[in-house]
Amino acid sequence: MTKRTRTPASHTGTAEVDLDDETVLLVDDPATWPKGQRAVRTLVAMPAYNEEAYIAKTVVGAARHADKVLVVDDGSTDETVAIAGALGAIVVCHETNKGYGGALQTIFTTARDLGAEELVIIDSDGQHSPGDISRLLTELRRGNDVVIGSRFVEGSAGEIPAYRKVGMKVLDTATTLAGNNLAITDSQSGFRAYGRKAIEAIHISGEGMSAGSEILIQISDHRLKVAEVPIRVRYDIEGTSSENPVSHGVGVLMNIIKLISLRRPLVFFGIPGAVFALLGIAAEIYTFSEYYRTAQFHYIIFTGGFSVLILGLLLATVGIILYSLVQLMQGRGAAAAGAPVGQGSGKTEQRVSH
Repeated sequence: MTKRTRTPASHTGTAEVDLDDETVLLVDDPATWPKGQRAVRTLVAMPAYNEEAYIAKTVVGAARHADKVLVVDDGSTDETVAIAGALGAIVVCHETNKGYGGALQTIFTTARDLGAEELVIIDSDGQHSPGDISRLLTELRRGNDVVIGSRFVEGSAGEIPAYRKVGMKVLDTATTLAGNNLAITDSQSGFRAYGRKAIEAIHISGEGMSAGSEILIQISDHRLKVAEVPIRVRYDIEGTSSENPVSHGVGVLMNIIKLISLRRPLVFFGIPGAVFALLGIAAEIYTFSEYYRTAQFHYIIFTGGFSVLILGLLLATVGIILYSLVQLMQGRGAAAAGAPVGQGSGKTEQRVSH
């Protein structure tokens, strides 16, 4: 395997750190930094994919509020890496595009490795204002574990296109069904701040845009203290997404539905199963009652009702089995608390410059 890293002249060494079996990260060893640079209290991080147009403004703005700025380049083919590195940011490069969730995985792992006490994640495409970082940090330092920059407080929602509002509300509802019991207004915000407790607790498994919802579910599971502050988001910037917003939203929704099916199998499979089973039973009762009343046997209704009944019973059975498996896995997870998180397989490369 070829491993590449660039280190500033002021640093004297590098350290190799295993993120998981899917990634190998080379980072500057904090022990070799000048004494005044060893403590990383506040780290501002941003995923980036072909963001050469706005990365400089975002990095410079973020640097005003942070000890270090981290840019996770997700396989860019433009000058994003060169610009961010020239401005003094720590740059972690994925050799291939791993998606938003993959970038967040690297951000949290790097934050833990650097011992960051505060982590702020901001978009690098110019939609978020680095000036709002101070709002999130102020609220974080008041004793909260997580602070979410919300587009739906203090009237800021009026700036959001109507179709986006509808999509966001649908995703908010789906996230709640998946197990997020938090009283928040903007579950899809990518502008968030995390304290040390949250940095240690959050471990993302997905690589898609639904990672934001997965994080909220983990926040709820760990009973972390959450607050929201108003932020400004620009929607007049072209080229902020490479996907159609409708297909993008549907993709996120499908991933959240997968989370619901795994976290709440009795609800996801059991309720539809019960409904189908009742419909099937009703159809069978109707068929036989009509037969005894008129001596006519409705084969189509009988066959359809029997099929629906079998489908309902299968769904209910799947729900029960998955629920049992989830309970078993949670029990093992609790017993193995403090053990290293399970790893995947395979290897990809990353390179880091500082």
